[in-house]
Amino acid sequence: MRVVLFCGGLGMRLRDYSESIPKPMVQIGYRPLIWWVMKYYAHFGHRDFILCLGYKGDVIKDYFLNYNECRSNDFVLSQGGQQIELLRKDIEDWRITFVDTGLNSNIGERLMAVEPFLRDEEMFLANYSDGFTDFPLPTLIEEFTQSDNVATFLSVRPHYSFHFVKRDEQGRVTAMDDVTTANVWVNGGCFVLRRAIFDHMRRGDELVVEPFQRLIAEGKLATHAYNGFWRCVDTFKDLQALDSLYSKGNAPWELWRQKPVVETVPVSRLRPVETEGAAAGTAWRVQAGG
Repeated sequence: MRVVLFCGGLGMRLRDYSESIPKPMVQIGYRPLIWWVMKYYAHFGHRDFILCLGYKGDVIKDYFLNYNECRSNDFVLSQGGQQIELLRKDIEDWRITFVDTGLNSNIGERLMAVEPFLRDEEMFLANYSDGFTDFPLPTLIEEFTQSDNVATFLSVRPHYSFHFVKRDEQGRVTAMDDVTTANVWVNGGCFVLRRAIFDHMRRGDELVVEPFQRLIAEGKLATHAYNGFWRCVDTFKDLQALDSLYSKGNAPWELWRQKPVVETVPVSRLRPVETEGAAAGTAWRVQAGG
């Protein structure tokens, strides 16, 4: 299946880290964030990518146009540097379509912009370009294929540091729960979508807002709740945490170097819920097996 990657945003929370490169090009180890996400999909056999470019898209283009396999692979150098024999290659069998989807477009608009490249695809994959996981992707695809849903995605536990507060009408606190232990799930990306998703989209829609609400009303949106490793790079602190794991040789997302993870949590349906306080906004309750 083709893989659509959203990599055109401004990445405002990392702007202080680097003004010269777009967020997807921020590096962990030898490679940028977007490469790690693409490598994850390639590991499972999905090597046909569509990159939805925007802010500093030329930097992403230049990176792949001048790609150096030697940076992350073993090789043999001989004849005084005149000959290089690569012992392994990364992107030789990748196919990458680069599409300018606008500087200020939202995710839904970026997806709509690449719809012409998906007309022959009954199903396709999509993701953000900053999420890392060890989730066994074929599990999600198989569940989706056997259903009549229009879309599904991975829901994960948040890793942020804050507390949910419950209060009564007089303002007395009745409970405080750490976000990491509360029964809360967030959108972790890893979308699997049918072409019918475009029938549920309107101009200007944000993918996970209006179209997903329409699918919820029709009972055509599902999610797979995953308790395993997942982390996205929202802040410099996130970047440091992932880079530290990689530096220590303990990067869970490098599945091509590890044994596969066995994951048995069943597919779930989404139920809309209302949120209050600091966490107010669009939210869904995950109901296993529903």
